[in-house]
Amino acid sequence: MRTLAIVGASLAGLSAARAARAQGFDGNLVIIGDEDERPYDRPPLSKEFLQGRITAADLALEAAEEDLQAEWLLGSRATRLDGPARTLTLADGRTVAADGIVLATGASARTLPELAGLDNVFSLRTLADARALSTELQPGRRLVVVGAGFIGAEVASTAKALGLEVTVLEARPVPLSGPLGAQMGAVVGRLHGLNGVELICGTGIDLFYSGEGVVTGLRLADGRYLPADLVLVGIGAVPNTGWLAGSGVAAGNGVVCDASGRTNLPGIVAVGDCAAWFDPRLNAHRRVEHWTTALEHPEAAVAALLDQPAPQSVKVPYFWSDQYGVKLQFAGNAAQADRVAIEAGDLQEHNVLALYYRGEDPVAVLGLNQPRLFTKWRRTLNALPAAAAVPA
Repeated sequence: MRTLAIVGASLAGLSAARAARAQGFDGNLVIIGDEDERPYDRPPLSKEFLQGRITAADLALEAAEEDLQAEWLLGSRATRLDGPARTLTLADGRTVAADGIVLATGASARTLPELAGLDNVFSLRTLADARALSTELQPGRRLVVVGAGFIGAEVASTAKALGLEVTVLEARPVPLSGPLGAQMGAVVGRLHGLNGVELICGTGIDLFYSGEGVVTGLRLADGRYLPADLVLVGIGAVPNTGWLAGSGVAAGNGVVCDASGRTNLPGIVAVGDCAAWFDPRLNAHRRVEHWTTALEHPEAAVAALLDQPAPQSVKVPYFWSDQYGVKLQFAGNAAQADRVAIEAGDLQEHNVLALYYRGEDPVAVLGLNQPRLFTKWRRTLNALPAAAAVPA
């Protein structure tokens, strides 16, 4: 292998490039990114960056002295892949032929088509998104957040601290019931009300009112009307796989991969938010949109691509969130559990450690301001053999 092309220049792509060099690849390394930016850290966008506590320079993922000896093709979106020939076509017409390809194209924010083109409607996925939103978060304005997932909750927390009036809408009866389960999703959801943010669950949006290119309010399915100066749409993300149509690479809700990131075509692997790896703990393919997945999975995928010894087994999914001064940490898969037990702390104080069990086996752990105990249980979960885990 003399040429390795990485499609995607965010954390997963950068991690793949680092892994390739660390594993001895000394050939041509080409990194393709659709944004003009060098790799940057995304989690702070909804928190410190919106608050004005850090700048874009603070988000840089590369060390000042780091040199991967790579050819960077930034602002050049990949539009087509000939999988069997391993040849990429870019939006500007250039082609890149490679012996190995890493797909790290990430995901894009889901949108509401009826709000397309309106000036005061935002999503938050990129640095450009965060820059646009940050200038509008002015004290006294009324922000409606559509979606009570982690992005929506973090932006709500940030906006409230900046002096905005905030309402969060969630179509499900309980926020975060997917990643945390209904019991603990309800516990975390109470943070909104305790901090002066209105949370409305279990109802949809019937109508948006707009005028002069902006949204002025929303009518809910239950008849309520909400005035709005700003709207943030945080209803999840879709993997950037549409450009792979006709490539021969198998894709559904993400690029379908084995437990080491290999696709169905030789010489092509996928990592990060665009990849649905096989999870032996679940006996199913799963797309995991977490920072640590984008950091850790590329090592295994690049090893598979370069026929290097496989690294240690992939760890259980892990993510964190900061909301209203509470540090939330989660590892494992809540969908596997049939019960949740509070092992330490006080639910009312949002200072708890909760273990998720299937039968007598721990399958996940949640910590709210419990970093020491959480770290201990995360290590325990990672030490359990995947074969011993019971599928959901």
